[in-house]
Amino acid sequence: MSLRENYIDSSVLQTQEKILKSIFKKNDSVTIFDIGACEGESSIRYARLFPNATIYTFEPLPSNFSLVQENVKKYQVKNIQPIPLCLSNEIGETTFYVSSGKPENANEDDWNYGNKSSSILPPSEKTTDVHNWLKFEQAIKVPTSTLKKFCVDKSIAQIDFVHMDVQGAELMVLQGAQDFIKQINAIWLEVEAVELYKGQPLKNDIESFMQKNGFVKIEDTVYDTSGDQFWVKNEFIIKHKGKAFVIKKQLFSIIKLYYKKIFRKLLN
Repeated sequence: MSLRENYIDSSVLQTQEKILKSIFKKNDSVTIFDIGACEGESSIRYARLFPNATIYTFEPLPSNFSLVQENVKKYQVKNIQPIPLCLSNEIGETTFYVSSGKPENANEDDWNYGNKSSSILPPSEKTTDVHNWLKFEQAIKVPTSTLKKFCVDKSIAQIDFVHMDVQGAELMVLQGAQDFIKQINAIWLEVEAVELYKGQPLKNDIESFMQKNGFVKIEDTVYDTSGDQFWVKNEFIIKHKGKAFVIKKQLFSIIKLYYKKIFRKLLN
């Protein structure tokens, strides 16, 4: 079985999937946005986790978008809508810096390591310092829109969950939501502690924006370079799960971070 098949078919839940299962019921008709979906593997997993969900899968890189369509067809998923669009803070067109490359020790031909780091922001020197095999040899033009415009055009009144992996453009996507951000219940996004893409927001920028817009951080795996954060709208927590839910998650994250720091000190 290939790496892609292993990931899609694995019964082991990812961190964000575990949290989602604690928030929503299996048969809930949730609306999910997978922004920067690459090949659509996460969308397929969400479709299986919530069979009554409506999933909008955004991927602007044409070669990746073709893989999204192929995978949706291969796995016979009916509740995914692939969208060949780049969400940002402006409507129009932008330059998209295309990533490529493969680690020397990689031996799986079907898993494309290099196609997962493309961005509308140019890479910094630290990007290739972290992954010395990663290349950016091509730049193309892709259409852009905002999250708010897309939702208005599609008559989408609410988004239950946003999965965002847009390589440094997270704040641009969030800003493009404008006042519609009030209609988003939960967001899982990649966050950097160092500038891997030129001009990108860092951890403090993301956290400031999310807190100002009424979100509570319940998971944080951002340490030296990058990681992920899970945010839930405070009103949603109070209405559906109560304050005990967020306290439990925050304590779990704090304990994890504490032991992570202790372990790093021991190694040094």
